[in-house]
Amino acid sequence: MTTIRTLLRTDHDAWLPLWRGYLEFYEAELSDEQTTLTWNRLIDPQFPIHGALAVDDDGAAVGIVHWLTHAATWSAQPYCYLEDLFVAPGVRGAGAGRALIAHVAEWADAHGSPKVYWLTQETNTTARALYDRVATHTGYVHYQIGLGS
Repeated sequence: MTTIRTLLRTDHDAWLPLWRGYLEFYEAELSDEQTTLTWNRLIDPQFPIHGALAVDDDGAAVGIVHWLTHAATWSAQPYCYLEDLFVAPGVRGAGAGRALIAHVAEWADAHGSPKVYWLTQETNTTARALYDRVATHTGYVHYQIGLGS
């Protein structure tokens, strides 16, 4: 059975391979400095980015999720953005992804957020099969403009 818990300062060595696996999956490269900054933000209770770890029955880390909230123009309460979700390839399909999403939804509900939302690649069919079961596909298309640094 998968257990979801808040990231602890002592989880760095368990979190890092999952973070790197996530970046590799999305063919993204971040500097070691950015990874360190991300980790420090996740474990800083004063910083508004949150993280949780999925662990299996043996206590091995098998997944991560990171989220944040932000003000919204269509709601008095902040929306919750699930920014990063990754489950180790060898345990996909066993419920860790669903449990991580549920953890964020429960946290967001407890903190008054009216919704949780996230993005994924159109080609991420494995994850999208789960997302179609636990959420509503809104039909929106994502655009972005890269700026400066």
